[in-house]
Order: sequence, then structure tokens, then C-alpha cells
Amino acid sequence: MSAVNRAAVEAVLRQYTDPYLNQDPVSAGCVRAIDIQGDRVTVRLELGYAAGLFKSGWAQMLQMAVEGLDGVASAKVEIDCVIAAHKAQAQIPGLANVKNVVAVASGKGGVGKSTTAANLALALAREGARVGILDADIYGPSQGIMFGIAEGTRPKIKEQKWFVPIESHGVEVMSMAFLTDDNTPMVWRGPMVSGALLQLVTQTDWGNLDYLVIDMPPGTGDIQLTLAQKVPVAGAVIVTTPQDLALLDARKGVEMFRKVNIPVLGVVENMAVHICSNCGHAEHLFGEGGGEKLASQYGVELLASLPLSMLIREQADGGKPTVIAEPDSQIAMVYQELARHVGARIVLQEAVSQAMPNITVSDD
Repeated sequence: MSAVNRAAVEAVLRQYTDPYLNQDPVSAGCVRAIDIQGDRVTVRLELGYAAGLFKSGWAQMLQMAVEGLDGVASAKVEIDCVIAAHKAQAQIPGLANVKNVVAVASGKGGVGKSTTAANLALALAREGARVGILDADIYGPSQGIMFGIAEGTRPKIKEQKWFVPIESHGVEVMSMAFLTDDNTPMVWRGPMVSGALLQLVTQTDWGNLDYLVIDMPPGTGDIQLTLAQKVPVAGAVIVTTPQDLALLDARKGVEMFRKVNIPVLGVVENMAVHICSNCGHAEHLFGEGGGEKLASQYGVELLASLPLSMLIREQADGGKPTVIAEPDSQIAMVYQELARHVGARIVLQEAVSQAMPNITVSDD
């Protein structure tokens, strides 16, 4: 029986690819310690994204691989998820108590953006992260309904200057709907809307969040520009349907975020296919492959593709989005995959930006 060394353990770990970081744990810098005591090996890994539902299976797979090494009698792989604050736009100060801001946006309305934002926030929370969601759709706020918060609920005021977010399903929620009457339309011009958004972002007493998901209004107007100029956004998720008109507007959304130096983490395609509940026939009502084409065109990832499902709509309308209503369902698992991919893409975006060389110009 040969003696085990660190190089042999690392060589085994390099044979396995983290499906979210698209790298092996050694190359991704996840290895924190390798402890070898005779024929016993303990490996400690640290993931920079929320992966509570994934890490035990990942640890078991790696443990079996290390135990297959000649000279190893037993192995133990421990995995922790430690989420750090990542780089946002230059010269914009970070938000107090918020590590990473994720904007969920769409070029046009009616593509399921708010439903995606709600399920993303809930999925991140299920993965073990501390999460908040801000409903920035000032004209048509809907997160209060989706999180089952009763009409007329008002946030508490702390020290006469902070809104205390309302907690639901383990997520901190803040929305303009909590400050107005549900039946009163917001007849505001752009500057008033932008001011309201900034107040909601900066005057909410968030509680040490790993991720703040911002449900953006559709389009590329005042609110989006205010967000880009005043709020430190780690990355944006673009939601679309396969329909050509939706894709046209989604492209504008991608271009806008790129122009203001906010990385686009990827694309979510909603209503990709309809499965008949009676006969099981699959039909692409809004076209096919649109999200994949958009992602390919801009060199980003198709993070998730979701069906046109009555259940998704009914569960959101009922105050229990799919991730909470049916956590073990196939659709909920798609949202969990989305959450892990979003967290990992934020980590990868920072790694890319750090690898880019600085360009200097001299008079020589």
C-alpha cells in the first residue's frame, strides 16, 4: 500500500467538474484544506455560491473518488458555502447589509419576469442563502401577492428613517404596494418613480443579505437607468419568451445592461413549451429555441427554460410560488438549478474581471 500525498488527492479532484462553475474544484480555487493522517484523508471545500441542496451529493461523489485512491482507507469531504460581496459598477458604494444585488429584467411585460424573480429568491433561500426581494415595478407591484402578504400590510418604521421589510417564506420583501392602496394607480412622472426606487433600496433595513433580488419593471427607461447609476448591481438576469417580439425587446434589455457595465448573467426562457394536460401533446405556442438563440447571440448562458404551465400561474397568484408550493416538483428543481447558476455566474464574472489586464496610456 503506497502512501497518499496531496498531489494525488488533487489529481483525483481535478477529474470532476463542478456543473455550475464549469471547472474542477482545484482549478476553481475551492479547495481550502487537504488533511492526510496516514490512510485517512479529509478534504475541505468552499463554494462561493448558495448550493445547500447540491453540496451533499457533490461531497459524496468526491469522497468516493478519493476513497478509490490506492492507500486511502477512508475519506471525508466537507463543503461549505461562503458567499462574498462581489464587484459591481465602479464608483458606486455598496448597500448596507447587502452583499450582492441581482436585477431580474425583461424588455416587455407579460413574459413572467415577476414570477421568475419570486421563485429565484425563494430558490436561493432554499439553497441556504439569506435573501431579500425588492419590487421595483413601481407602477404594477405584484410581489406582495406572490408572497402571500395580506392587502393593507404596512412595514414597520425603525428610528423614523428605515422601512423594516416584511418576511415571508424566509425571504425579506419590500414593495411600493406596502406603502400605497392596491386600488390607487401610481400616476407619477419619471423623476418621482426614480426617487421612490432609491428610497426603497437605500432606506430599507435589510438584514445582512447574501442576495437582494430586484424585480425590475419592463422596458429600458428611467428606473433601469437609475438602478444602473445609483445601485451596485452584481449582475442581471433577462427573462423572455420564445416569441420574436419578446426576443426583440429582450435584446434591448441585454444591450442596455451592457452599456451601463452591468454583467448579464444569463437568460431565462418562459413559456417554452405547453404540455396538454389531457393527452400529453407538446406544442411550442410561442415559437421554439428563442431563448437559446438570444443567449448564443450575446455569448451568455441559457440559465433555465420553463414550460407554459397553469400551475406556475395559480401558485404565484395564491401566494405560494412553485418553489414553496411543490418543492420536489420538476419545475421547482428547474428554479433551484437557476438559483445555483445565478450564484455561480456572479462568482465567475468577478474572476473574469480580475483576470482582465489594466490598460494605461502614457505620453511616451
